[in-house]
Amino acid sequence: MTAGSAPYVHPLPEIDDRRFRDALSHFVTGVVLVTAGARPDERVGVTVNSFTSVSLDPPLVLFCLGRRAKSLPVILSNRAFAANILGREQRWIADRFSLGTRSWTGVETATWVTGAPILVDAPAALDCVLQATHDGGDHVIVVGRVVRLDADDDRPPLGYYRGNYVGIDRRKLPLRG
Repeated sequence: MTAGSAPYVHPLPEIDDRRFRDALSHFVTGVVLVTAGARPDERVGVTVNSFTSVSLDPPLVLFCLGRRAKSLPVILSNRAFAANILGREQRWIADRFSLGTRSWTGVETATWVTGAPILVDAPAALDCVLQATHDGGDHVIVVGRVVRLDADDDRPPLGYYRGNYVGIDRRKLPLRG
């Protein structure tokens, strides 16, 4: 809205939940494992696809998480998290942590500045301190300041499109008009 403009005052139409989800499924997203918990007995991971950069200066990222997610209290109480961008071959990790499991069997991790679990074989990982949270309806918008990162340009990412995982092949990029 520009300065001096009037707010929208007409009645807002109801949006069907299923149609809303279907429309948004046309947007290809990356797949990220958000992790938190400095102590082994409190470690959590949750698969998200609502992840984006916010700012370069300072370096900020955000993700959205359902208010009832069991991992949310751990993220908030630790005031830190890691965003592990999953690779094409890591669908099994996305599947495992989308179900709310706490099983880390077979998942190799390290820790950096915040103590949040970092996947050692992810194409990219960002270690973040909690910057802010915002109301997002039935979700919480979590903003983090990146304090350390690493990326491997040779590992293709995992994507999500129309309810399915998709692999991205670097050899076919970039698309040219």
